[in-house]
Amino acid sequence: MIFNAHSDLLSDITNRRLEGEKDVFRKYYYDSFLKSNIIGQIWVIWTDPEHLNNRQERTEQIINAMSEEFEEASDLLNIVREYKDFEHGLKNNKINILVGMEGLAHIGDNIDLIESFYKSIGLRHASLTWNERNMLASGVDDDIYGVTELGKKAIEKIEELGIILDVSHLNEKSFWDVVEIASGPIIASHSNAKKLANVKRNLDDNQLLAIAKSGGIVGVNACSSFVNDDKDKQEIDDFIDQIDYMKSIIGIEHIGFGFDFCDFLPVSYVGPPDPRTNSITVKGLSSEADIPNLINRMKERGYTKKEIELISYKNYVNLLKRILK
Repeated sequence: MIFNAHSDLLSDITNRRLEGEKDVFRKYYYDSFLKSNIIGQIWVIWTDPEHLNNRQERTEQIINAMSEEFEEASDLLNIVREYKDFEHGLKNNKINILVGMEGLAHIGDNIDLIESFYKSIGLRHASLTWNERNMLASGVDDDIYGVTELGKKAIEKIEELGIILDVSHLNEKSFWDVVEIASGPIIASHSNAKKLANVKRNLDDNQLLAIAKSGGIVGVNACSSFVNDDKDKQEIDDFIDQIDYMKSIIGIEHIGFGFDFCDFLPVSYVGPPDPRTNSITVKGLSSEADIPNLINRMKERGYTKKEIELISYKNYVNLLKRILK
């Protein structure tokens, strides 16, 4: 069983629905989810680079598309608001979806919208920023500022409601501000160890340890540039090297998957793929369909059944039990 803590599928679903398509998940994705025994994912509402000047409008587009898609695929997908919903999905062989927001720039200074989204669309995951600086905090594109007073109130509201707090995309100052402010577990849903890939989006050892100390989880990201600085070390084995390294620093109980598959997104959103693989992610791991290859290779490299289960889904299931109201 697999739980993936970060998926941008809602962006593709929205774009396709705007072109007149329906039942997108069933048509393009369900078979690969079934093949890999996906039991849950966090699907994020994300304002991509093309829509930075109309964030509210784009957010509404995604929410409308999401609602229609969920209705059409209600026999396949199960929306999780409480932990008992997750158990219900498992018992009924449905894929559990937690609705997330990758950045809250679209709410401006109105943090009451967090609770509104919590009630209306079942928001159960949030990060304060994407890469930008906004009224709550600063992402990796800004090196100076941290969490604002408004951002502090947003964190308090997020924790009060039982929403998963995500620090992926925050700059270092905002990260440490969140660590100081938050009282419960935090996650980095799709970030790797900076020791192996020195990019701003990754985390140094102290940051990894802080997440573990909070009781949180780091979701290992399959994007090639986040896995290793060396372009010749961007394959499945190198992805597993990230797991090895994190295991040595924070232990197996604080590691999960946050694959960040995004080959279905336009180049204008995520940049050009590696011409050698025609993918943004590491060779051999470009979609849900490839996850069995990863699991088999982890077994070959000595990971036990218990360790694989913890990383694949049990760590996140335990987190959901603690956070969801």
